[in-house]
Amino acid sequence: MNRDYGTLGIFLLGGIAFGFIIIITNWLVRPKRPNSEKEKTYECGMDTQGPTWVQFKISYFLYALIFVIFDVETVFLYPWAVAFKSLGLFVFVEMCIFVGILVLGLWYAWKKGALEWK
Repeated sequence: MNRDYGTLGIFLLGGIAFGFIIIITNWLVRPKRPNSEKEKTYECGMDTQGPTWVQFKISYFLYALIFVIFDVETVFLYPWAVAFKSLGLFVFVEMCIFVGILVLGLWYAWKKGALEWK
């Protein structure tokens, strides 16, 4: 059993070391000649004129967040649906509670107007 944890530890240390090696290698081989042209803000190839603060509609982000929430829900539902017959009543009740919480979240978002496109 300790051998299994040793293998896991080796993979963990190897992954951390690999990350550090990649970052250090990038730092060593990158060009290090900054100048004023390279330090300018780049935005679509044109220099900005006037105020650059632009307000975006929050509804785009709310739609995206709600989509991600329900997308993650389906990720949890697939393994449960595959093993449904062998899991029993307790797991069925747990999944009903899980889906109920998500339905409550959808109802709350709907009530707050997060799903209305204006």
